[in-house]
Formats: sequence, C-alpha cells, structure tokens
Amino acid sequence: MNHSIIDTGNSRSFPASHALLEGKSADGDVVILIGKQAGDALAKVQGADKKAAILVELGTECLGAHTGESRGKEGSNVLGFNRFRLGDDDPSNLVELVRQANSSQAAIDAAKAVLEGAGLKVAVCFDFAGRIIDRLVRPYYNAALRRLDEGLATADDMDLTLRLGLGYPEGPIALLERTGLAHHFDVSKDLFDALGEQPYAPARRARVAKMRAEKKEG
Repeated sequence: MNHSIIDTGNSRSFPASHALLEGKSADGDVVILIGKQAGDALAKVQGADKKAAILVELGTECLGAHTGESRGKEGSNVLGFNRFRLGDDDPSNLVELVRQANSSQAAIDAAKAVLEGAGLKVAVCFDFAGRIIDRLVRPYYNAALRRLDEGLATADDMDLTLRLGLGYPEGPIALLERTGLAHHFDVSKDLFDALGEQPYAPARRARVAKMRAEKKEG
C-alpha cells in the first residue's frame, strides 16, 4: 500500500531521513501528517474520507483534540501516532498508533502495513494523553529525581542499583541528564495538566533545568 507525507516542519518522530519518508508517493492511499502543525493540516487532506487511513503525528495531546469527540462514539479512518523519542535522543523504532472507540479496523491495518513496511514496530493504544510509554515512565523518572533530592542515595549509586538490580542498560538520572531534563519537564507538566495526578508533577530538578534552558534561550 502506498503512502504520501504532508510535512508541516519540526517533526520529533522523523527529524532526519528515514525509509518511511523516502518511500512516499505523490498521492498515497495512506496519508501521514508529520510536524508540529500536523493536526492543523488534517483539514487540508483532499478526499480524506476515501483514504485508507490518515495518520496525525501527536505530541502529548489526545487525537480527539484534532478530530473532535462525541458521546464516546468517535472514530473514523483518522488515527494518531507518535514515534517514541526520549528528549534529545534519536527516535526509537517504536510507533504508538492511537485509535479511538470506533476507529476503522481497516484503517488500523493499513496504517500498520505502511509503518511496519518501513521497518518500524507498532503498538496500538487508545486515545489517552501520553499514550503508553510516557504514562508508565514519567512517574518513575520523577520518583528517581525526588529520591535524589531527599538524599536516599547519590545519583551514581541510584543509577548503579537500578542497572544491576533490574538489568536496565542505563540508570534514570544519567538517562535524563543525557537526553534533557528540560524536555522531561515539558512532558511531565503536560501530563500533570491533563491528568491531575501527583506522580506526573515535574520534579524540582526538572523544573530547575527548564528554567535554566529558558534563560539561555532568552
């Protein structure tokens, strides 16, 4: 199945060349909207109802912010997606594909065929802010930062314990410092604002990193 790309710029999922981008056609059966304004481009897709699927790149927001919602019956050939990327790290090979209650199974199958055909792995989830990974890992990162503030252990000892005890390839403090504490603040704050759950409230160290980043930009 062929696909076309509408690039609105500054895509976090595809910041560099990738097989999905290189394999695009002029007018595909599947239309993939990428970039920061991907949701705004949805209204510009020609013959949208006749497409096998339309994929909208998401940040932390719900797909419903772009498609609208009604009585829990929303869903069509429009799906959301995000290629997971932690901070400044390269994007991972995992795409979280977002469906709604009445999303077309044919659209889901078409989207998976295109994404997997480009070498990506696909996990399907329902339409929640933060999807699967961020919902699971952000409280963990915040907890690690808070325990560091409390003096439970040094950053090195916390990272070492989690690497050796749980088999993680990299400890949480080192990982966040390498990929960007300020970015972790942005994602955590978005989820805290959306969900109102304390584990998502940005840890102090992430807030400080964000303030320093804004000062440098200013």
